[in-house]
Amino acid sequence: MSNSPIFALIDCNNFYASCERVFQPKLTNKPVVVLSNNDGCIIARSNEAKALGIEMGAPFFKFRQLIEKNQVAVFSSNYTFYGDMSNRVMKSLQMMVSDMEIYSIDEAFFRLDTMAINCYQEFCSDIRFKINKWLGIPTSIGIAPTKTLAKIANHLAKKNLHNLAKNSVVDFCDKKLQEQILPQIALKDIWGIGKGMSQSLHKIGITNALQLRDACEMQIDKLLGVVGKRIVYELRGFSCLELEDIAPRKNILSSKSFGKNVFEKTELQEALANYVVRACEKMRRQKTKAQALMIYIRTSPFASTVQYQAGLTHNFTIATNNVQEIIACALQLLDKIYKKGYAYKKAGVMLLDLIDEQKMQYDLFNNNYNPQQERNEVIQQTLEKINHKNGQNTIFYAIQGIKRNWAMQCNQRSCQYTTNLKELANVS
Repeated sequence: MSNSPIFALIDCNNFYASCERVFQPKLTNKPVVVLSNNDGCIIARSNEAKALGIEMGAPFFKFRQLIEKNQVAVFSSNYTFYGDMSNRVMKSLQMMVSDMEIYSIDEAFFRLDTMAINCYQEFCSDIRFKINKWLGIPTSIGIAPTKTLAKIANHLAKKNLHNLAKNSVVDFCDKKLQEQILPQIALKDIWGIGKGMSQSLHKIGITNALQLRDACEMQIDKLLGVVGKRIVYELRGFSCLELEDIAPRKNILSSKSFGKNVFEKTELQEALANYVVRACEKMRRQKTKAQALMIYIRTSPFASTVQYQAGLTHNFTIATNNVQEIIACALQLLDKIYKKGYAYKKAGVMLLDLIDEQKMQYDLFNNNYNPQQERNEVIQQTLEKINHKNGQNTIFYAIQGIKRNWAMQCNQRSCQYTTNLKELANVS
């Protein structure tokens, strides 16, 4: 066991595109792209799609002709599926390592020095092999004495720069290797260096990772503050960033653009009710309650017609995660801000100032016992159990609507293979 920390960063390669390939192996080695909400922009590309020159974040229509010519597989975003696959990757990783931090939907840091490992490279190669075998998701892993260097190592592994990767794993612990590679790492490829920081550093002649590592501490502290100084220390191999536990979110937003213009209040009511349900699912999962609710509605900022937007916030006397109560509150707020005659394009809800459900404060001067709220909680728990067993939206509130014609466009969405019994993959 090492006396100094050794970090690894695992990153799922082209995650959304890789998820689509798991249940459609015919797409292996074929170009794949995934689109944003309402099929607007390209938000994920396989390596083959990147090779065609398809740009990240570009409007879909801009590359439609190229995509059709090269028979690129196109998918609407399927966040339920991607989120479940991410959870499976992280659960698999937790079975193999002792200390880890889930950094994003497709990335996680973990410590290697806290385990009895003979060879870090072989251990990480085995992790990659098992995740690919169990889930079909390819990954890259970078190993280094700090999280910042592990990020660079992962970048080298994912792109196999300088032919350093062995089984898509790069061990970046060696000082001589760092001396050789850091001059070739641009500032934009350093974790924590944004555009503003990069411009400031360029003005004083610092253009790469090695120059930043060897820069004067006082100069960096004056120019970039404690954040920049910490990056310098991390590049030098001194760990300043520990693994972090995932803290419960303080606010939860649920918001989407509509698939078509919405004029009627009833459709806005349906949309807001659905957004409340989604936000409450996340809130209840992390065992918190909301102290306030904010809703908003707006027309398209790109429309040539008269525009309108409005929002309103309500503070709960006692924090709540009761779905029925929050839906009722959202509809009351909508009554106050809705104006007839406008073409609404987007709406959203935000649960604010979330607190631990076990540590909430009651009103000293009021009777806090509410039998109706208790009944509503029993109903909600029953609904959650049924939906968990039989699939999302098996049972839902009537106000959520049935047709939901306002819903965002997802004409090319794949099946929810792992979360919906009705959409399980068929084997023939």
